[in-house]
Formats: sequence, structure tokens, C-alpha cells
Amino acid sequence: MSRRTAIGLAVVPVLFLLAFFVWPVASILATGLVEEGGKAFTRVLTNERLLGVAWFTLWQAVVSTVLTVLVAMPATWVLARFDFRGRSLVRAVATVPFVLPTVVVGTAFLALVGPSGVLGVDLHGTVWAILGAHVFFNIAVVVRVVGGVWGHLDPRLEDAARSLGASPWQTFTRVTLPLLRPALAAASSIVFLFTLTSFGTVLILGGPRIATVEVEIYRRSALFLDLPAAAVLALLQMVGVVAALTAYSRYQERHTVEQTLRPVQETARRIQTGRERGLVAGILGGTGVIVIGPPLVLVWRSLTAGGGFGLQAYRALRSDALVPVGAAVGNSLGFAVAATLIALGVGLPAAVLIAARRGRISRWFDTLLMLPLGTSAVTIGFGFLIALDSPVDLRASRALVPIAHALVATPFVVRASVPVLRAVRGRLREAAATLGASPARTFREVDLPIVSRVAAVGAAFAFAVSLGEFGATIFLARPGGPTIPIAIYRFLGRPGVLNFGQAMALSVLLMAITAAAIMAVERARFPGPGAF
Repeated sequence: MSRRTAIGLAVVPVLFLLAFFVWPVASILATGLVEEGGKAFTRVLTNERLLGVAWFTLWQAVVSTVLTVLVAMPATWVLARFDFRGRSLVRAVATVPFVLPTVVVGTAFLALVGPSGVLGVDLHGTVWAILGAHVFFNIAVVVRVVGGVWGHLDPRLEDAARSLGASPWQTFTRVTLPLLRPALAAASSIVFLFTLTSFGTVLILGGPRIATVEVEIYRRSALFLDLPAAAVLALLQMVGVVAALTAYSRYQERHTVEQTLRPVQETARRIQTGRERGLVAGILGGTGVIVIGPPLVLVWRSLTAGGGFGLQAYRALRSDALVPVGAAVGNSLGFAVAATLIALGVGLPAAVLIAARRGRISRWFDTLLMLPLGTSAVTIGFGFLIALDSPVDLRASRALVPIAHALVATPFVVRASVPVLRAVRGRLREAAATLGASPARTFREVDLPIVSRVAAVGAAFAFAVSLGEFGATIFLARPGGPTIPIAIYRFLGRPGVLNFGQAMALSVLLMAITAAAIMAVERARFPGPGAF
């Protein structure tokens, strides 16, 4: 690829990131460091309540991470080490919570352990509801990340340890666990970051008494108009995220173990005894209750709102005058389509550049594109509000909502496209150039047909992410233009059984739309490198 072509491909992604990520984040830093002559830092760091919020944010993230690993590890072991009918289906079902919008997860747990929850225990406004929702949401991370490595470990290592007299626990702690530590660190770091920056779940389940730094940023900026304090909190949160990522990177460098990985078909074995069958059934049954229970309760409560069994809550959605549900559905779908198109327009040229040019610059560019995924949505939305007022004031523009969504969605397009683009045989491009094709036509005729199917997978994820995005949208959406997650939050804030049922019904609708997008991903067939 020529230097001129590389510059041309980089223009749109770089300008997009500079305008809508780097500049807003830099504005947050400037607001926190400059306004009030730097007194905002002192004001925040000497405020006992805000320090308590920061401490709660940290310890609940640590506890959520530990609980998630403990709950998910038994099911991860079963799915990695046993071959049984329906294993792929079980693994897919275990992934469902992770793709649900956070507002749906919060609403589902309200239906389960809220003031009128089916379990008869009111945990609304307590840390227990938040911890339970975080475990539910993040089980899939451990199952996928740790299970992806565990399923390839050579079982002969464990067999050798047992033949030398090691107990099952000794075999796990001295043989298996050291080999799994890098994967456990990776999964734990992801869970920790998600729970550290949790917003929608805490806002719904925590009530007015409990807040994380993410929720406090929203309250300080949108409700109290205390922008300097909100900026300082956003800065402290970014420092925490960077520190966590740095610690994870150093841990990986020090504890990575070279090992020979084997195909999953050779490591998983059939269930052999009745004891194993009972153990596997018990583990999967218990995990299934955790994974499937809240969504099923959500559906049940949506059908039993108002004291009877039926579609009353769904019918009420059409006639509600205060929350325009039809407009919310239209806005969500419109924003999702726009965000997906923006993500494709930014992500595909970036993926072509990253795949074609190896080296330090390519790695830095790739990292820059991933940064929005590791930055909290509330911080992005807050940054838009304080930065995009000049030279043209865009803060009241509807376009900011899909742009904010696209910032988070673009990494999915890039990650889906780069591996396939790197697998394209270079001689195909060379042959096209020899025949007189321009770089643009070479991309259109050679690269685009190959990457289009995988880009469609990234687009489906981008669509689903946009549908459920809540943190940035609550800053940017206009009062008359809510999205589905915002409409759900408004219903939850209104008293009355029917309003609660409408929140349940709208959550079920959002869950169904998101599931349809993910099913499109599951049905996609990736072209193999050998075809290129």
C-alpha cells in the first residue's frame, strides 16, 4: 500500500476520533484542572461523600469480579472438559446476559428482587441487588475467555498429576490454575472494568442512596450543574481505568506460560459415570437458573401487570401520553442504523489500513481506535456537552446520539474485519494493480467482497450496542426524543403498577430486538483464510 493511499484511508478515522473522542476527553481534563483555579480537585478530594462514592465504586467492582469468577468457574469447567449433547446451545445461552442492555438487566432484577419482586425480598437500594446483577451480566466473560483456554489444555497433564497421587483439588491448584492464570487475569480485568464503570444497573437498582463514580458524574453534571466536580470525577475514573489496564498488562507479561494447546475435540470427553452426570446436571442447572431466571421473570411480570395475565402492559404502551413509546422505538432504530453506518464508514478504512501496514504506527492506531471502548459512556456523553459548543454548537443536535454510539461500536467493526483482511492473499491485490485497477477499485473489487460478510457481523454487534446504550444517551437525547432505554427509565421513575408493567414490557421488546441482532451474528458464516 502506498503512503498516499494509507494517508487517505486514515483521514476519516483520525478526524472522527480527534473531533469526537480526543477533544471531548481533553476538554474534561481542562475543565477539571483549570476551572475554579484548580480548586475543584480540592473540593472533590475533601468531600467525604464523594470519597465514599469512589471507595464504594472500587470495592464493589472488586467484590463483583471475585463473585463472578467464583460463580462462573464451575460452568466453565463443565463446558471446557465435557462433551455432551447441547453443549453449544448451553454456551450460547450463557452468553445471553452479556449482550443484554444494562437497563434491561436492571429492570429484570427489579422484577426479581424489587419492591414487588417475585422472590418476595426487596433488595432495591442495596448493594446486594447490584452485585447480583453484575454477576449475572458478566458470567459470559469468564465462560468465554477462561473456557476458551481451558478447553485447549492438554488433559494428560492433569492425568499425570492424579497418577502421582494428587487429589482433584491439588491437581487444579498446582497444574490447571497456573496455566489458566493469564486467561483468568484477562477475564477478571474485563469484569472489573465493566463493574467499575457501571451506570445503568446502579442507577436503576441503587436508588438515590447508592452511587458509583459513573452515576455521580451524571448527577453532578446533569442535575446539579457542577461541571468542574464532574470533570474531576471523570478524570479520577480514567486514571483508575488506565491503572487497571496497566496492572493487567504487566501481570500478563510476567505470568504468561508457553504451552502446547490441543484441539477441543481431543480434550473434551463424554460423561462416564452417574456421579459425573449428576455433577454436570447440578452445575448447569444452577448456572441456568442464574442466567435464564431474570429474563424469564421479566417476561412474566410484563404479562401479569395490573393483577391479571395478559397483554395489558403492552397495550398501554401505545396510548401513554407522557412517554412516547412509538417515538422511542423509532428513535432507537434510527439511531442504531445511523450509528452502524458511521461505524462502518470509520471502521472499514481503519481496518484496511491496520491490516495492510504492520508496525508501531499501525499498533498505535489500533490502540487509539480501541480507547473509546474502554472509556465510560457517561464520560463520553459528558465530554460532548462541554466540548462541542464551538465553532458550531452541536450540543442540541440529534446527530450527537448516533455519533456517541458509533464511538463505542466502531471497535467491533475493526476487530471483526482486521483478521480477515490480513488473510487476503497479497497477490490478489497485486494482480488487480497490474491490470490497471486504482487503489480504490482494488479495495472495491478485491477487499470489499471478502470483508463484507465479516463486516456485517461487526455491524450487527454495533447495531445491538447502539440499541441498548444508556450512559451517553441520557446526556445527549432531547426531552422529546427518548430512546427505548430512556423510556424504560422514565417508566420506572413513575409510581403505579401499570407503569412498572410498561417498563417490563418495553424491556422485553428491547431484549427481543437485541436478541434478533445477535442471532444474525450467530447465523453469519465466516469465510476461511484458505479461500483467499
